[in-house]
Amino acid sequence: MNFEKYEENNIQFDSGRKITNSTLKWVHIAISNAKTNFLGIYHKIDGENLRDYLDEFCYKLNRRYFGKKLFERIIVAVASSSCIIAD
Repeated sequence: MNFEKYEENNIQFDSGRKITNSTLKWVHIAISNAKTNFLGIYHKIDGENLRDYLDEFCYKLNRRYFGKKLFERIIVAVASSSCIIAD
């Protein structure tokens, strides 16, 4: 899948090996994990739902250390959200 047409901003800069290994290390790991997640779980991604897949990945990534508090946080989020009715 070609992600270039879905990019909103594309920032490019030259960097040396030291900066790449130290500064961008976790960016590369996150991108690698996202690609593995998409290819391992969904197998085929269409462009129409790409934003939903990325949102789900970010949601999981941001909550990976919640542990035992995750269930309570989900209950609070559901209780405080407005009702959404699917068509």
